[in-house]
Amino acid sequence: MKAMLLSEYKKLDIVDMPTPEFAENELLVRVGACGICGSDIHGWDGSSGRRKPPLVMGHEAAGTIEAAGSAVTRFSEGERVTFDSMISCGKCPACKRGQHHLCENRQVMGVSCDEFRRHGAFAEYVVVPEHIAFRFPESLKFEHAAMVEPVSIAVHAANITPVRLGDTAVVVGSGMIGLLVVQAARLAGCSMVIAVDLDDAKLERAKSLGADATLNAERDDIVAEVMKLTGGYGADVSFEVVGATPTVNSAIECTRKGGAITLVGNLAPTVEFPLQSVVTRELRVQGSCASNGEYPQCIDYLARGEIKVEPLITAMADLEEGPEWFARLYGGEPGAMKVLLKPGP
Repeated sequence: MKAMLLSEYKKLDIVDMPTPEFAENELLVRVGACGICGSDIHGWDGSSGRRKPPLVMGHEAAGTIEAAGSAVTRFSEGERVTFDSMISCGKCPACKRGQHHLCENRQVMGVSCDEFRRHGAFAEYVVVPEHIAFRFPESLKFEHAAMVEPVSIAVHAANITPVRLGDTAVVVGSGMIGLLVVQAARLAGCSMVIAVDLDDAKLERAKSLGADATLNAERDDIVAEVMKLTGGYGADVSFEVVGATPTVNSAIECTRKGGAITLVGNLAPTVEFPLQSVVTRELRVQGSCASNGEYPQCIDYLARGEIKVEPLITAMADLEEGPEWFARLYGGEPGAMKVLLKPGP
């Protein structure tokens, strides 16, 4: 099969590899589309430490079942599926609590670290366990179904946030995940969603996807403007979707007394934290990690058009164009959001 191999850091090659073998409980999937994630870019340059060459990366994908193992009961050949990026063991304490995303033995598609190696979906074929696969309808394009993974991150964040109908939400960061959070917060019941970023083009896109108000952190006093928009009280909930000290502080200071902040961004390993502001205003601060069972909900949102991903897709390219796109995205391609690669015809 044809695959895009991370041969060494900052070096991707289109190579021929054997079609992967699959176990009795696994599916062999012919990949229809696979998205380039920001974590893949950090894997490409070696900065994350979690993509060790040689490796086929790629975990945001959808395709068609080419073959199924003898113990597979829920799927058959020819069905269209997307799949979770994270493989849980089902046996550890976290899995037994139903927190599969926090599995002690989890593996991630297209990731290779000291504990495990598992090739991903920048290839014509990929192998996935049956229990992480989900059907999607014929009405959904492969490139849209491949976006279920990032959509699930936003929907999970909204699901674990204590939103009540009519609440106001602030979303700090209007990159791709932030724009998905804007939509997910609205679906969760927020009647006002305020988007914050430094880039006017991203803010315009946030408004087109449902944000009621937008604020540019370079020009606007974010806290003061949020107070004006909320009658002086602050937002009921805030989502931080960057992962840096200034944006974490903005999310906290924009939130009303007794409100909640969900931290989705994961850019910096450590940030300064306004402890007294959180304690004296009794704020609830929670991290949000990946997703946990939201795939069917996300597929339904996409199929119904309730979450829109087409405006976030920058390009759909052949696998052979993948190395060039990695270099362009690493160099900060202006206006780029999501690039998806097609490994097959």
